[in-house]
Amino acid sequence: MTLLLGCLLAAGVVLTASPWLFPAGPSRNLSRSHGSGRLHSMLGAAGLGNVPVPVFLLLSVLCGVLLAALATALTGVVALGLCAAVLGATLPLVLVRWRARVRRMAHRALWPDVVDHLIGSVRSGLALPDAVASLARTGPEGVREEFIGFERDYRSTGSFGGSLDRLKDQLADPVPDRIIETLRMAREVGGADLTTVLRSLSSYLRTDHAVRSEVEARQSWVRSAAKLGVAAPWLILLLLSTRPEASVAYNSPGGAVLIGIGAAVSIFAYRVMLALGRLPQEKRWFT
Repeated sequence: MTLLLGCLLAAGVVLTASPWLFPAGPSRNLSRSHGSGRLHSMLGAAGLGNVPVPVFLLLSVLCGVLLAALATALTGVVALGLCAAVLGATLPLVLVRWRARVRRMAHRALWPDVVDHLIGSVRSGLALPDAVASLARTGPEGVREEFIGFERDYRSTGSFGGSLDRLKDQLADPVPDRIIETLRMAREVGGADLTTVLRSLSSYLRTDHAVRSEVEARQSWVRSAAKLGVAAPWLILLLLSTRPEASVAYNSPGGAVLIGIGAAVSIFAYRVMLALGRLPQEKRWFT
């Protein structure tokens, strides 16, 4: 137990200090910045864009250490402690993805209303930047905060394109990406058919939301079955490991191999079940 905690603590300290101890070369910097950008985009989609990526990674390491210590203290099985460490390290990422998915689903019903407000503002004679800024007061409640930030940014910089880029990074969603790029094109090249394009986009978004909501409601049992099928054997294993004779058996090499194989099979089966119940997601535009 002391050796395991010491190794995990040392690994956490080395990972935390690695940017200063082991500076990356040019190619590694490019790869790391790409991975960091994806993680930052995911945090933004979850409404946690102000959380720095290093802080999130450090939190993941700490969760892994705490969960590993708890599992080892309860069961005395080193293999279960290692599995708990992996689970704890990935738990913040899973929660961020879940929050991003819930937030995207909640906002999906709001974007057609946003487009309708834009159509009304443009038809009333407002300039395009003022029409977007007016959403801070007239838009749906769920997205007003983001447009308040856009209005503040545009009033201070006067750059419509730069403010749209920052709004796009903050929203981190394929649907507003499409709306923002439509507005950018209309601003840069002009066009008298903007309201027609926006009206067609609003109709498409409403239809897409209705279809996706119906399909996701019907396929929700697939996710529930996957979660129950993965969690049930591990809960039973956790209860069995509290018995001294079972703890001794699982601490043997054969027991460690059995737990490792079970973990691999559980992860594979869970990913397959999620793939069967997942709808294809749109890619973000020009990111």
